[in-house]
Amino acid sequence: MRILTRRVALRALFTIGAVAGTAGVLAPVVSRRPGPGSPDTGASSGPELERFTEMYRGRRIEGTAAYMVPAADSGGEVSAAAKGLPSVEVRIDGRPLHVMRRADGSYLSLVNHYESFPTLRDVARAAVDELGAEQLALSPAHSPLSSSST
Repeated sequence: MRILTRRVALRALFTIGAVAGTAGVLAPVVSRRPGPGSPDTGASSGPELERFTEMYRGRRIEGTAAYMVPAADSGGEVSAAAKGLPSVEVRIDGRPLHVMRRADGSYLSLVNHYESFPTLRDVARAAVDELGAEQLALSPAHSPLSSSST
């Protein structure tokens, strides 16, 4: 019978730790995949889309996220990269707030572009907090920053 040496024991512990760590990291990814016996619902597996209208600190904020339907190419095909892209619109007192979606699914706006927020409602509320009593410009061309003073 072979006697366990310290080196063999440490090697075994390292292997067990590496396998357990890899399994822990991969478990959420594997569990989200539909198996061969799972029913296909035909619906998008993306996140729930958001729609809200509310009064926040005396301001009316509205937000909508909807999937864009991209135009097909000449062969009637839609590129894989263009499928399922969400279109986002946020308005504060009826004026558009430019909102961008980040790669991780969070949002940021031009009002507070150094922070990201998990939902459209959060980005709209943060913009209202930052704006205070000020109003958004109706369009970027009418912004005081873009007009030239001579």
